[in-house]
Amino acid sequence: MDFSKLTAYLNTLEQRYGIHGLDIKITKEHDTVYRRMIGHSDYDGVVPVSDRDLYDIYSASKVITMVGVMQLVEQERIGLDDPLDKYLPEFAQMQCAVDFPIGRFPITWPTQDSTLVPAKNKMLIHDLMSMTAGMSYDTGAAPIRRLVEQTNGEADTRALVGAMAEMPLLCEPGTRYSYALGHDVLAAVVEVVTGMTFSMYMRKHVFEPLGIAEMFYQVPPDEAHRVSAQYAKNWNTGEVLPNREMRFRFTKNYESGGAGICTTVDEYSKIIEALANGGIGRTGQRILKPESIAAMSCNWLNETELADFTRSSGKVGYGYGLGVRTLIDASASRSPLGEFGWDGAAGAYCLVDPINHIGIFYTHEILGMIEAYSEIHPTLRDLTYEALGL
Repeated sequence: MDFSKLTAYLNTLEQRYGIHGLDIKITKEHDTVYRRMIGHSDYDGVVPVSDRDLYDIYSASKVITMVGVMQLVEQERIGLDDPLDKYLPEFAQMQCAVDFPIGRFPITWPTQDSTLVPAKNKMLIHDLMSMTAGMSYDTGAAPIRRLVEQTNGEADTRALVGAMAEMPLLCEPGTRYSYALGHDVLAAVVEVVTGMTFSMYMRKHVFEPLGIAEMFYQVPPDEAHRVSAQYAKNWNTGEVLPNREMRFRFTKNYESGGAGICTTVDEYSKIIEALANGGIGRTGQRILKPESIAAMSCNWLNETELADFTRSSGKVGYGYGLGVRTLIDASASRSPLGEFGWDGAAGAYCLVDPINHIGIFYTHEILGMIEAYSEIHPTLRDLTYEALGL
């Protein structure tokens, strides 16, 4: 193994992109084969990046939520083809926007004042998982804002997801791909099915079996000083400036299945290491069966939905499974068909290779940096496989 090219590339990222701190860990089988931390974790550029740093990983949380949901599917407590209103009755009668332009940017989300018609199709569990339920990602929607205000920032996951049922759909469920709040809704489904809070279920059945102690949906006050400095890129000027915004934790009691986790690189890596090794972690404990991982990581999109995904994500050669991108074109990557994973709004990137039993987790903290997805992540992926001789 020769990681010299990868190391050299990582050393260029501050000058090229303004990335002031980063961390990457690569595992094969159950061994760590590469680790690199570069830069600083504070705004003053004084504190070096360390393995104790916490990162808001945003949508990289979705991979972990899928593990919890698939456990309940294995136990036949949730069915992939079940209608959502079996668990959350308020989603029984949904309204659809008329002729919403999916894939057009900038996005103006429909509201209750838009032209709406009753939805004909039921939202199914697998629709929520594969982003084909027709939902939006309008985190500032009036029903959410109203409930937050009415409860003085106290509303919990179940209540806020209930408010999402008042938000118009973009299209008929099961017809188009649109990145959305569906995984947040699934957190509430987990709560209904198990009788536990979402974080409690995940801690007991996913985190603890893998020896994970620091994976938070709400950062404990006494650990807040460990959260890595976050920045945002100004799309007009290209400047990378400090930004402390975290808009996905709607209240202090909300646990977002779609974007809520704050954790360390080591802790997150335990999840993807297990997924890359048939569902068994370094502790020897199983979190999923291989069949469940295969179901997650196959493409669930039809031709129309796949076109939506490619256009909106820019992930050439990939389809979308149950909460993860999945490689469907071998010519697009050095990784093998079936490699899967996802990323986060501030630059987190995870890769799971169940064929070669490889896991990659990389993170920096810059919101709005499109180059992370189009340039940095694919380069990290391909340099890793080159280093491993694959």
